[in-house]
Amino acid sequence: MRIFKTILLALLALMSFQLWAQKYPNAPIKLLVGTPPGGTTDIMARLVAQKMGEVLGQSVVIENKSGAGGLIAAEAVSKATPDGYTLLMAPAQLATYKALYPATKLDAERDLESLGLVATTPYVMVVHPTLPVKTVPELLAYAKANPGKLSLAGSTPGGAQHLSWELIKRRANVDMQYVPYRGTGALMPDLLSGRLQAGIDNIAVLTPYVKSGQLRGIAVTSSARAALLPDLPTVASSNITGLADFAAVGWFGIFATGKTSPDVLAALRGAIRTVMAQSDMREKLTGMGAEPQSGSSDDMRALLKREISVWTKVIQESNITIQ
Repeated sequence: MRIFKTILLALLALMSFQLWAQKYPNAPIKLLVGTPPGGTTDIMARLVAQKMGEVLGQSVVIENKSGAGGLIAAEAVSKATPDGYTLLMAPAQLATYKALYPATKLDAERDLESLGLVATTPYVMVVHPTLPVKTVPELLAYAKANPGKLSLAGSTPGGAQHLSWELIKRRANVDMQYVPYRGTGALMPDLLSGRLQAGIDNIAVLTPYVKSGQLRGIAVTSSARAALLPDLPTVASSNITGLADFAAVGWFGIFATGKTSPDVLAALRGAIRTVMAQSDMREKLTGMGAEPQSGSSDDMRALLKREISVWTKVIQESNITIQ
């Protein structure tokens, strides 16, 4: 009888251990960020990671894995064990990797599981005050009257700012010269001095210069007006043929490895929705100039699909590739 009880207790202990081992999460989770520490994606990831950790009862640890505009981090997550312990905080560039980098085997829709859309960030179109334009139609009319003479500032080739300008140029049929820089810090001196006449960049970055009069804001690139600069119209409302549906925004979403089990995905998606419903989280994102989203995985999936369709066409038609 004593032996039977011992065996029974051992079996019960084993079953309890197995149930504990199967419970997700029971170990720290890594959230990969494809940029160095300190950038917008990194800061946003750290805010979300802390809140997710509180909801899930496990630490969510940031791992910066920069390179190739974030592609290296995305590839690493796509190849990770699909157990929910390696996640990706992805920026809008995720939609462009397949078209920009011919050598990559990453297919974001196939190899990654959408967990939730965290935030979007409108861009603002600005010109130097010495340029005699105050609206998008005036800018495009000036460009048509002076083909090839307008210099446009933006990020490295293939970035959101570059692709936004390329889309406008193609749809409005104007000739403007795009000048790529290694980020906002590098381009601002030339834009503020007037050596560059126009630019598109994150609204949170450019708003102080617009409000001080150092730059003139003429439109926001989102589909609706932006809270930071509510007086500026959208590019889409400019009544320019080909631009009626124009929309270009930065966005930040969280992804897991493809083929992660449904129960783990459900836990992660639930945690992200809970985090995004918290008022202090939304206030912090708003303070960064971002527009908080609901954390919906369906919204993230739909946005990614649309972005891939739009930007792949622009990249292919403009013959943009990065080796």
